[in-house]
Amino acid sequence: MTRIQHPLELLAPAKNADFGIEAIKHGADAVYIGGPAFGARYGAGNDVAEIRRLCAFAHRYRAKVFVALNTILRDDELEESRQLAWQLYDAGADALIVQDMGLLELELPPIQLHASTQTDIRNAAKAKFLEDAGFSQIVLARECSLKEILNIASQTTVALEYFVHGALCVAYSGQCYISHAHTGRSANRGECSQACRLPYTLVDDKGKTITENQHLLSMKDNNQSENLLALIETGVSSFKIEGRLKDLSYVKNITAHYRTLLDEIIAAHPQYARASSGRSTFTFAPQPDKTFNRGYTDYFANDRQDDIGAFDSPAFVGELIGEVAEIGDGWLVVDTDQTFHNGDGVCFHDAHGEVAGMRINRVEGNRLFPAEMPEDLTEGATLFRNRDQEFERALEKESAARRVAVKPLFAETAAGFRLTLTDEDGVTVAVDLPKTANIGHEIAQNPETALAKLRENLGKFGNTMFQAEPVELQLSQPWFLPVGAINALRREAAAALEAARVASHPHPPRAAPAENPVPYPQEELTYLGNVFNAKARAFYEKHGVKLIEDAYEAGNEKGMVSLMITRHCLRYSFNLCPKEVKHLKPDPMTLINGSERLILKFDCKACEMHVVGKMKKGVRLNVGAIRPASG
Repeated sequence: MTRIQHPLELLAPAKNADFGIEAIKHGADAVYIGGPAFGARYGAGNDVAEIRRLCAFAHRYRAKVFVALNTILRDDELEESRQLAWQLYDAGADALIVQDMGLLELELPPIQLHASTQTDIRNAAKAKFLEDAGFSQIVLARECSLKEILNIASQTTVALEYFVHGALCVAYSGQCYISHAHTGRSANRGECSQACRLPYTLVDDKGKTITENQHLLSMKDNNQSENLLALIETGVSSFKIEGRLKDLSYVKNITAHYRTLLDEIIAAHPQYARASSGRSTFTFAPQPDKTFNRGYTDYFANDRQDDIGAFDSPAFVGELIGEVAEIGDGWLVVDTDQTFHNGDGVCFHDAHGEVAGMRINRVEGNRLFPAEMPEDLTEGATLFRNRDQEFERALEKESAARRVAVKPLFAETAAGFRLTLTDEDGVTVAVDLPKTANIGHEIAQNPETALAKLRENLGKFGNTMFQAEPVELQLSQPWFLPVGAINALRREAAAALEAARVASHPHPPRAAPAENPVPYPQEELTYLGNVFNAKARAFYEKHGVKLIEDAYEAGNEKGMVSLMITRHCLRYSFNLCPKEVKHLKPDPMTLINGSERLILKFDCKACEMHVVGKMKKGVRLNVGAIRPASG
């Protein structure tokens, strides 16, 4: 009886096709990328030809390409988005990542649909609804705990995707409107202004200042390295790395890190398998601490915990390296056992708590000579390294290779010889070498040496995508065969096998909607439902929703409303939680940044914080909004 193996998918970000190719080289089973329009990361778009190029490379390894088509859409954008979906399908894309349910009412190509993080999936009812609607894979809210994931998995069969690394939006994805309210740039339209990274002063309901000038809505970065096996055991099958706007060294380093961890799990647990083909080798040791981060947290995976915020700074401080032991004229000495290199970047917190950095021009052991000596650096200051020049240079070079295992069989035929290559996925090609006056008529003078050389040459796949397993020979005699002819035969067979792999790439089928789908979990949708076009309205009405408000971006919301809903709670962060301190009440608080004032309201039953505000006067509204919902 054959054991069924469950594939585990490492899903990496691709700012562009070249980044996506590197992610695959470094072990990604799938990459996600923005197309030319309608992706929820403004500035990370790519034309269809580039996506076609990425797909051709990815499919050689049975890796997949998912394209983000995940903004909410105006009525006048629906036809353009439909046409784009077909272009992406024709280019070879394996799935579309979708937020706007209006797309499901259009004539889409037979391509898989994945529910975007903006669809805010944090319970089994929502997950089951999306499964019944025809989604093949859904990304769970970053806030979901292991227990919540297990509950969702127990009630669905859809593939569950979960963010394991990268920046954390403090709000439930799709439920943040501060950017649009203050600047007209909608996060649900891919143009977030990142108000969560600004400094704020926190004031209680009596006007008392709790803390000043801290980045109170800025989270540390997500890192689920320690929770991977637990996530697998709860039902997660796709492990997503955030970062379509991150640099290439981040993509290489973090992809290689999680590839290494997942391979260790797969090796120890034979019920799991990789979701694509080939093995990656690296010229460097992956180290997440050396890549941009705001400090790490596993967020709510193991329920609510302290110290999830990056309140001091949203910048990259880097790895702790030691204290300043001495300062001289243009130099400093660091008390540390770390090794430094010319070009390193180091930083410290100045007297105002801000991160101040310097670039090291020259290194003499622990004596560092900065390009410019900071005036407020003092002895005893704690130093961090936020650029390791040697590590970055290693990543600037070719830093990974990915090879697919192949079994070569060289056999004698009636007309000459045949080289058959069979790869690890069972794809097979055969190329013939006919007998000629110089081939197949002369027996080798030194049979043992000749056969060893033949095996060596047949197994030399060099810079191709293949790695040879032991060569099998089926010959009646140890024939003398010219090295040039054997090498040409091997090259021809390798090219044919690569083409066959691309041609036979198994495009994942589109999931059919359930015949009797469960109704949408709510009968009413407020602006939080992000319904921005008539097709989306028709979708929800078809699935049992009776009252539907327009999206916030339509400009019809008046007065003070929740501009952000988050599981992060500032009462909890400052030991003012009514659940923890019995005499306290969940009274409102205020966040202040310059002239901006945001009211904090606390839903203790749901254990959520609502950031309340209103749309600023003069903010440009999106055009093409649909009519208000009728009763």
